[in-house]
Amino acid sequence: MSKDRILYIVHCVDTEGPLDETIEATFDRLKNIFDITLEPTRENLNLIQAKKMDLSGEEDAVATCFSPALLKYNCDWNSLEAMLDKIMSKSFRNEVLDDFGGGWIYSWHCMDHVGYSENPRHKDLGYGQIFRRYKKKVMELNCLQDELNWHFHPLSISGNPLQAATSYLNNYTTLLQILCRRILDDKWFPVVSRPGFHSERPDSHAFLEQWIPFDYANQACEETQDQPDLSFGRFGDWSRSSKTWRGYHPSHDDYQELGDSRRLIFRCLNVGTRFRSLKQDHVREAFMEARDFGSAILSFANHDYRDMEPDVILVREMIQKLKVEYPEVLIKYAGAQDAAISLLGWEDKKPLKLAATLEGNRLYVEVVSGEIFGPQPFLAIKTREGHYHSDNFDVIEPKKKWTYVFDEHTIKIENILQIGVGSAGVFGGVLSCKYGLMNGFFDERVSKEYSL
Repeated sequence: MSKDRILYIVHCVDTEGPLDETIEATFDRLKNIFDITLEPTRENLNLIQAKKMDLSGEEDAVATCFSPALLKYNCDWNSLEAMLDKIMSKSFRNEVLDDFGGGWIYSWHCMDHVGYSENPRHKDLGYGQIFRRYKKKVMELNCLQDELNWHFHPLSISGNPLQAATSYLNNYTTLLQILCRRILDDKWFPVVSRPGFHSERPDSHAFLEQWIPFDYANQACEETQDQPDLSFGRFGDWSRSSKTWRGYHPSHDDYQELGDSRRLIFRCLNVGTRFRSLKQDHVREAFMEARDFGSAILSFANHDYRDMEPDVILVREMIQKLKVEYPEVLIKYAGAQDAAISLLGWEDKKPLKLAATLEGNRLYVEVVSGEIFGPQPFLAIKTREGHYHSDNFDVIEPKKKWTYVFDEHTIKIENILQIGVGSAGVFGGVLSCKYGLMNGFFDERVSKEYSL
């Protein structure tokens, strides 16, 4: 492992595609958040943004919530693509190089908008829609240094996307559908997660612990909260968690406490939003940890549905201001997975490799190299009717061998079109295998390590 003191810079993007909001919807949010009712006009919006309207002491908080920057949405794919063409260009990435000669890197945490009862913000609905657009964009612009990662927002009980939720249990079917389709349709499986609303709860903690080794979720931050809808840990309570920029293993029963769970949770504050914003003091903390411990990860998150260019410029400026104070610390731009692997010194660990065979109606899966992250691989099944399913394996040898039987108790083998197996490795990296059953024959179509 390098003896250099390195501060890895990780830009996580909650990648959700375009978002549109009418002025009427903006004033609906004003009512819902602050219980303030005003006529939805451009004049009134300008007044509250300029703090020139009496709002009974809420002037600053309302102006923050409805600032021009926060309301400047990429409302369709044309405007969003124009932003991406700018910020993903070589010229923009290379305006400020890191100490290794590298340009800016993005980690695109792609979300699926599915299960909505309505679509008032005109989001791009469908499994894999956002993921495939960004995969295509990364390939077209030859930005292979960028990472494609995972982002998930649970839906509320009503299915209304304007109502926030945190329950994975209430969304378990959707979770399984997303992962099944990532394996079978996109030959991909996640290694890094960013939670929707920055929120984790015991059920999401347990789910992530099954499958995903790296979790950029911790928003430990000393900040006075003047946004009523976000107070008291309503979304993303990290008040008890570590403020380290080196990650921590959570405890089994409390994702905020240090413990011996498998996955690593990394601190990741916000840029370009109204709370838990990355400040100069946070950047200083990261520099100090890199100096004292040899490495640290300064990570931050924003959204692709707003202009990201000012956020990148802001973070670059904060870093440059402190570099002169810590000349012994080298800056390195990195993807979320690459930074975690480098910080932990896992670059030389064996990648995960699985072997899968079908004998009659029984599927056998075993590890042939490396180590699996969770207790079992993820099994994805597609029927000839086009339905996607997942199920658990029978464990033959813990962490080594598994089997699954296709019969009247599960799905008969003659009804299967495709089988997929995906897993992250314990040291990062991922393997996704996809098989098609054609005319009764088991045909291996894809078996490779993670790549774009």
